[in-house]
Amino acid sequence: MKWLRTSTYRLTQWFVRITSWLLFRMRSTGQSEIPTQGGALLCANHQSFFDPVLIGSFCPRSMNYVARETLFEVPVLRGLMHWYNAIPIQRDGIGIGGIKETLKRLKKQEMVLIFPEGTRTTNGDVGKIKSGFCALARRGKVPIVPVGLDGAYHAWPKDQKYPWFARMAVCYGNPISVETIASLDDDQLVDLLQQRIVECFQKARSMSGR
Repeated sequence: MKWLRTSTYRLTQWFVRITSWLLFRMRSTGQSEIPTQGGALLCANHQSFFDPVLIGSFCPRSMNYVARETLFEVPVLRGLMHWYNAIPIQRDGIGIGGIKETLKRLKKQEMVLIFPEGTRTTNGDVGKIKSGFCALARRGKVPIVPVGLDGAYHAWPKDQKYPWFARMAVCYGNPISVETIASLDDDQLVDLLQQRIVECFQKARSMSGR
């Protein structure tokens, strides 16, 4: 089953890459910044329901995603969520179960994508990120990869029922090393990650033509 899951994941990546380029003129940069091996915590700004699929599809390695636990209650979605490595989290936070599962996968040398803002943006800009990622990175002993996404908000904002056409781009940034993480307190680490995500977001915005 492992080879089938891997093959399906790769085929889905290519399908999303082609489709997103045709429909949204999707562009990407910074894939070389992603560690080629070992665990990593990817932290991205959150614009729409598109985000996990887009960020994962342009990443050279397979990754795990966090998703609201309510989505696992939908029969059709439950199987897809498990098949594509999703981790259920509580609506108002990652929750104890989500933390344990995230750490488990990080310690298995896998990558996990989270959205430290905690919710989708209401105006397209990067919101204030929360400090929950600090414990995950410290306990998992993994680098943090900042990610900036732009255009997904314009294609599918929070208050819009269906997606529309808009140019999109994603930028993967320079990782924050395990040593740097250990040298900073939580407030300093939050400020650094906020800065890195904003820088990636601004690069993605320039690529999307805004």
